[in-house]
Amino acid sequence: MVEAQEERERILQAMFLGIAAAAFGLLAGVTVTLLIAVVLWNHSPILAVSALAVIYLIAALVFYARLARLQKNWPTLPSTSEQLKKDRECLEKSLT
Repeated sequence: MVEAQEERERILQAMFLGIAAAAFGLLAGVTVTLLIAVVLWNHSPILAVSALAVIYLIAALVFYARLARLQKNWPTLPSTSEQLKKDRECLEKSLT
């Protein structure tokens, strides 16, 4: 029961941090978008839009890589999984 509660707290903390990062990232993204658009628009509108697309693509790839790494290294209920393996082995021994 303690492990499930710790996992719940960990998930809630990760969700809170993710939402906070997304909110402030959105604010920063809007600001950077406006800055780039204003600075480059008179020079070349196509360059401005292309620069924004490249920035957003790089950011998306970085966050996707971090998410994949987080999911790969996130053991879910490790003690419970170990106990279930032991229980299965014990049941298999008793049934044979």
